[in-house]
Amino acid sequence: MSTTPLASLGAGFSNEAFGSQAVFRAVLQALSHPGRTVAVEHDAQAPAVGHAASAAVLLALLDSDCTLWLSPKLAASDAGAWLRFHTGCTLVADAAQARFVWVAQGDALPALNRLALGTDIYPDQSVTCVVDVPRAAATTADASEAWHLRGPGIQEVADLQVDGLPEDFEAQWAANHGVFPRGVDLLLATADHIVGLPRTTRATRSATAVQEA
Repeated sequence: MSTTPLASLGAGFSNEAFGSQAVFRAVLQALSHPGRTVAVEHDAQAPAVGHAASAAVLLALLDSDCTLWLSPKLAASDAGAWLRFHTGCTLVADAAQARFVWVAQGDALPALNRLALGTDIYPDQSVTCVVDVPRAAATTADASEAWHLRGPGIQEVADLQVDGLPEDFEAQWAANHGVFPRGVDLLLATADHIVGLPRTTRATRSATAVQEA
């Protein structure tokens, strides 16, 4: 874990209330409309490691009651100290104990079924994963190269081009969707945009599955 002097940490939002509200609205929009690319506008001095959009999202969502797990690249940087200083969150060494997970581009996404899925009575006690990817954008690309999303907030089908997800993501996400109302919610982040992938969304690269009701 990086030990960074507090004096060297970048600033958070210049106006904490307005900055948090603006980013929170972007998160709500992304999760309400899966597959839609949503800009994350902020003025926080984000850490050098990790996408700035991800840092702003976590700056807005975390508080002193939250636990956060960082992937290796982030854990070795000042990202944890920056978020801990500005939000009061607690960093944990075990991703299964976290309510929020941040995965840097190039680091492995923990197996979704190992993370906190919540319970049938308290599904809100599940984890939200913020995953840095090189690309996540709506597309009209060939079906074999795009993710096809269906579910609440989507009119028919949303096609999404994403790079950087694990090879077995389709199977992992199907299993995650299958334990609803429990399950993990994902926010895919590029440098300045996010795309929501809530547990209610089906995601497949199979053209036949897209035809299903």
